[in-house]
Amino acid sequence: MMASKHETTALPVLALLFSATIWGVMWYPLRLFEAQGLGGLWVTFIFFAAATAVGMAMMSRYLGELRNQPWIALGIALASGWCNTTFNLAMLEGNVMRMLLLFYLSPLWATLIGWGFMGERLTPLSILLLVVSGLGALFMLWQPGMMIPWPADRADWLAISSGMAFAVLNALVRQGQQINIPAKMLASWLGVLLVAGAWIAMSGGSTPKVEPEVIGAAVAFGAVVIVIATLCVQYGVTHMPVHRSAVILLFELVAGALSAWLLTDEVITVKEWLGGSLIVAAAVISARAHLRSE
Repeated sequence: MMASKHETTALPVLALLFSATIWGVMWYPLRLFEAQGLGGLWVTFIFFAAATAVGMAMMSRYLGELRNQPWIALGIALASGWCNTTFNLAMLEGNVMRMLLLFYLSPLWATLIGWGFMGERLTPLSILLLVVSGLGALFMLWQPGMMIPWPADRADWLAISSGMAFAVLNALVRQGQQINIPAKMLASWLGVLLVAGAWIAMSGGSTPKVEPEVIGAAVAFGAVVIVIATLCVQYGVTHMPVHRSAVILLFELVAGALSAWLLTDEVITVKEWLGGSLIVAAAVISARAHLRSE
């Protein structure tokens, strides 16, 4: 990869650290809004409706790009919609660090997708990734009396499926070479509206009765924080080699761990720490695999 394609200044690093921090502490504003009567599906819908409105105002001229690869664009929308919606619900329903670690099984799914559906060759490094992340998942999911490690509850399923969708999303973004970044961002935000909106409709939930100030705060959060965090991660990964950005984004786990330690009484067991360490090691191996492929 040509060095001229990547900036060596601190700005891309800071952009990624900022974005990773936002996603790592996202559970906290989600729980604040839930405490005010705005549940996970509704707050997700409002966040991304506001982000989409800002995006359409800034980048609507790029929407035509989605016609270049319409099925890829639809896949990006659905994968992003499922990833973001289930991630937010998992943060509300489960232990913060456990949910983040189960989400970060995404390199395992990415490797399997690349091998099974994109014809990518399994290298010794990618095989090591599969083994290490698989062991991490076993430690995280195993419970006494279980014959086969299995997600313990709905929150586990949500976090794991969010990581799977994230891996699919990344694969589709790589495949969508005829769609530029602004169009992909709009597709991903519109997809969250589609998935969260369909989920709300199917659940038959009534419109939440909350104060207008709460709705306004959610709109402001989506229009400012979601938009800036997304732009920062897009800027960072565009101006930095993949293996570096992947490692920096692991700061999300640090932000999540510190915020959960300071703001909750949630406890991570020794077994979960061990499994989590293996999952983080697998993410670093994944970054090294990208480095070898460049």
